Amino acid sequence: MTPTLIFDMDGVLVDNTPVQARAFQLLFRDLGLTTNARKLLARLNGMPATTILKTVFRRPVPDKQLKEYASQREFLYRTLYWNKRRAMPGLVAFLEAARGAGFQIGLGTGSPPETISYIVDHLDLRRYFDVIIGKEDVDKGKPHADTFSVAAAKLGARPEDCIVFEDAVLGEQAAYRAGMRCVAVGSTLKEKDFQNPLAYIKDFTGFTPERLLELLAQQPQAPKPDKQRAQRQYMHLD
Repeated sequence: MTPTLIFDMDGVLVDNTPVQARAFQLLFRDLGLTTNARKLLARLNGMPATTILKTVFRRPVPDKQLKEYASQREFLYRTLYWNKRRAMPGLVAFLEAARGAGFQIGLGTGSPPETISYIVDHLDLRRYFDVIIGKEDVDKGKPHADTFSVAAAKLGARPEDCIVFEDAVLGEQAAYRAGMRCVAVGSTLKEKDFQNPLAYIKDFTGFTPERLLELLAQQPQAPKPDKQRAQRQYMHLD
């Protein structure tokens, strides 16, 4: 079996979560909110910005207003990150090795097309992906399985043959919901924050397709989603 690899984008292709948090924090300041953005993203990273924003208000906010806030946050993020866009250490070497080993490779993110392009095209990474699935391609984003399930379907791959690379708890849970195994990328979270990944890597330095195959043999089936973790992490958004 030749595995199919599906990568998240933020925090996996690039180490940008601290900048994302800073953009949220600046938005919260403008809105007079005291929410800690870093702690918020530790719980909810991987969800669309509008969904994350919905959790910080004590009153209902119209969807149109949430989209405006999300656009403001996106502008702040792009401004802050403009000159800092760099591929995760070891990523390109790993992608090239995986390509050489015959792996199919997909991207599954909750970002819209323009945000995907901001990272993927600026870093010339699109050529490594056989399919790219974003916010516009699914009905329900992470922690639901749709992002990864749609990517696998587009690639013609069985879930049990797919390995997801994720930096977020919600992304790991989405992988398990899709019946896939997961490698945790520790750009933001500690190993103990994840449920049961194949491996925990800080970045892709020294990570190889051969090592991935060894890890697969040690975990022949995808873990089941953790219901207690789901209740704790998803709150009322599941």
